Amino acid sequence: MRRLTADDLLWAYGAGIFPMAEARDATDIHWVDPRRRGIIPLGGFHISRSLARRLRRPDYAVTLNADFAGVLAGCAARENTWISGQIAALYLELHRKGAAHSIEVTAEGRLVGGVYGVALGRAFFGESMFSGMRDGSKIALAWLVHRLRAGGFRLFDTQFLTPHLASLGGREIARAEYHRLLAAALEGEARIDPPGYAPERHSIAQPSSQTS
Repeated sequence: MRRLTADDLLWAYGAGIFPMAEARDATDIHWVDPRRRGIIPLGGFHISRSLARRLRRPDYAVTLNADFAGVLAGCAARENTWISGQIAALYLELHRKGAAHSIEVTAEGRLVGGVYGVALGRAFFGESMFSGMRDGSKIALAWLVHRLRAGGFRLFDTQFLTPHLASLGGREIARAEYHRLLAAALEGEARIDPPGYAPERHSIAQPSSQTS
């Protein structure tokens, strides 16, 4: 059987499907196209007042693509994971091709949170995130959403909707609506690293929607 490549994954994302494995040591990959799809509307990311205060603090740093392998490993470091060795290798290959990206949150020189995903056209497909400190993954997501908006993205796909994502403004849409939004997003181009992008912390903490 022919080995899966990064180009195969990009084709799959463009077709609206994504890979998962049953467990860390699984040798098979399943392709998923959920009946209900999770997304975060880029104009409706919710930040609580407590998270806004956390985002303004100077005791952490955020980077783009500084430690993709570290974020990937952090996301896979849980008892039950869909990130098998084969899937991890494919995302590392995608990263080397410039199609997969990570946001890293560090504190005192240590990786304490992050999120990674795949960019294609004006769509970003969030794959996984992890937190090694309080609000570590929320901080990463807030910075990612701000960067996606600045770079001209139109769709932030989270695959499934969890309570955690719902608290941040995520919602579910029907498969047909998702494919319509995806088709529109694939028609244009966006940049994960827009020229001159250097926001102040207070701008990250002031999204379009704020809750108590």
